[in-house]
Amino acid sequence: MKLWQKDRTAVSELIETFTVGRDKEFDILLAKHDVLGSIAHVTMLGETGLMTKEEATTAVKELKKILSEIENANFSIQNGVEDIHSQVELLLTERIGEIGKKIHSGRSRNDQVAVDIKLYLREEILNVKKSVKDLFDLLISNSEKFKDKLLPGYTHLQIAMPSSFGLWFGAYAESFVDDLELLAAAFAVTNKNPLGSGAGYGSSFPLKRKKTTEVLGFATLNWNSVYAQMSRGKTEKIMSMGLSCVAATLSKLAMDAALFMNQNFGFISFPDELTTGSSIMPHKKNPDVFELIRAKCNRIQSIPNELTLLINNLPSGYHRDLQLTKEILFPAIEELKACIQLMHLMLSNIAVKDNILDDTKYKYLFSVEAVNELVNKGVPFRDAYKQVGNQIEKGDFSFDAKKIHHTHEGSIGNLSNDKITQEMEKVLSKFRV
Repeated sequence: MKLWQKDRTAVSELIETFTVGRDKEFDILLAKHDVLGSIAHVTMLGETGLMTKEEATTAVKELKKILSEIENANFSIQNGVEDIHSQVELLLTERIGEIGKKIHSGRSRNDQVAVDIKLYLREEILNVKKSVKDLFDLLISNSEKFKDKLLPGYTHLQIAMPSSFGLWFGAYAESFVDDLELLAAAFAVTNKNPLGSGAGYGSSFPLKRKKTTEVLGFATLNWNSVYAQMSRGKTEKIMSMGLSCVAATLSKLAMDAALFMNQNFGFISFPDELTTGSSIMPHKKNPDVFELIRAKCNRIQSIPNELTLLINNLPSGYHRDLQLTKEILFPAIEELKACIQLMHLMLSNIAVKDNILDDTKYKYLFSVEAVNELVNKGVPFRDAYKQVGNQIEKGDFSFDAKKIHHTHEGSIGNLSNDKITQEMEKVLSKFRV
């Protein structure tokens, strides 16, 4: 079944296979949202008189049954049916007769898929947001738990200054705050209703677009019907930017963890069952989870560019190119959620080494502390710097690590995790449906 097919239309099987592509695979993910969009549209048609109230009630009742079948995994797109929109209309017409043929009045498959994608992406943004918040909470918890455990800080991968696990965990927690700022912006874009734009140029029917907006729980409309169609591709790209920011934080955290597990560092460890071994080296405990998180998240960061290359030179109006956004973005969403889940699992089982900085190879970490101590005694900074530098060159530098005393906001002794949590709560408030 094809919604556009006429009695004498016949399409080459090769053409059909090529044009449909992987669409059915991703249409299953949109099935629930397609039915929700149809329920909103039919409800509106019943109010405008394009369907009688009785017809609309009958159609909505049966659409809710189809929705239940989808939610119970008792639904599929049949062979010979082109897409999810065709399948839903076919089922409805089979079950309630001629009424089912009326539900397409005032809409096009173009705005059906536009609203389906908006609803799907809106839901997935909320799912990612929840997963990030759970990981954020774990990072803050670990930051507090290990706040007194010192570790070396590095610049240029060279030993630099004292840090702590409290500072390390807290840094990534705050990074997710900024990542969710971008995801919140993407949420605002997805939370606008394109339904009622037809093929992109509106309709001569007296549609009530505010009604479908209300039924679907959107914050507002994409007001201009041409732009409602132009938002296809753009919405996906904006969401991918938010996802790529989350992925960037995960990738960097995974790199740190893989490095810190290395025997030459030995700062952290994990249970054997969370690592993998070697086929010939019995001592190996490989950080495969972190390496795959790093790789997958680096690939996710390429998605905005891939979408840009797909949509960048399209004129206004609908184009079949946009079909491919689904196979670019949808799998990336699932991969990111899996990466967040696995990072949460790993960090829930982390073990932190004690007394790392007692090792003499870290003694120069405290050179800045020594300089600052002299400055606090009245020595000009440049003189203090030179004095400590000379001690290092002569090999007679020493400093008591117990003298470390950092008090400013965001330092070893004042992590400001309560403030970071407050910032997260501000961002989370932007995701209200």
